Order: sequence, then structure tokens, then C-alpha cells
Amino acid sequence: HYGLHHTVCVPSYIEQDRVCGFWTWLFVLSKLPELGDTIFIVLRKQPLIFLHWYHHITVLIYSWFSYTEYTSSARWFIVMNYCVHSVMYSYYALKAARFNPPRFIAMIITSLQLTQMIVGCAINVWANGFLKTHGRQSCNISQTNINLSIAMYSSYFVLFA
Repeated sequence: HYGLHHTVCVPSYIEQDRVCGFWTWLFVLSKLPELGDTIFIVLRKQPLIFLHWYHHITVLIYSWFSYTEYTSSARWFIVMNYCVHSVMYSYYALKAARFNPPRFIAMIITSLQLTQMIVGCAINVWANGFLKTHGRQSCNISQTNINLSIAMYSSYFVLFA
């Protein structure tokens, strides 16, 4: 009853669970303050690379778009992003406090990000197959959302790798 199909195709986490719905809403809102690290880069006169601003803008737009559609597979993307970002921003906080974590931590974070991109694409490919064989009534995700998500995750994988 609550297997892979449910987690990818049924948006119960937004519609029926107020706690998950709240954290989903916070996730979508969090994309605005995440632009704040761009401000720190500019203020420190560090180079602002394409990957940085492209990633922040596309995630912001995609997250808002997915929220308006109550995209069922977003639960995967949200949980993965919360997990990776909790490690990544903890690392950045340590660096900002002038504590230098071992170099392998940065490599672990990059590996986590790449894994997130692979899993994101895999979830979308699975949802696309299910959508094609069973229709939109069986899987609450639009073809447009799947296409945008695959394009986004694929481009991130290329840029992060």
C-alpha cells in the first residue's frame, strides 16, 4: 500500500499530512533565503560561477512550479535536498567559523549531490513509465513536470561532475 508507487505517484504528504505539508511549504520558501549565499559570494568579491546562480534560480522556479501542481514525486526531491543541504550548510558554517574540515568531507558532499541527481532522474524515469502505461489518474505528476525535472537534474549532474 505504501510502496514505491505510493511515494512517487500519490501526493498524500501534502494533502493528508499537515506536518509534511508544512515542511513542504517551508522547503519551497527556503529557496529564497538560499539565494543569500550568492550575496555572500558577491560581498566577498569571489567569482560567481554559472553553476551557482543557475542552480539556485532553476531550483527556485522548479520548486514553486511543482508545489502549485502538488507534484507527488516531490517528496523524494524534498527529502533528498533537506538531507544533502543539512550536511552541506553545516560544512559551510564550519568553514565560515574558520574551522577547516578535512578535504574528504567536501568530496562526500559532492558525491551526495551527484547521488541526489541520479536518484532524481531515476524517480522521474520510473514515474514517466508509470504515467505512460497507467495515465495521470494513477500518478499525480504531469509530463511537463517530469520533463523539466529530468532536464534540471541531468544538467546539474553534468555541471556538478
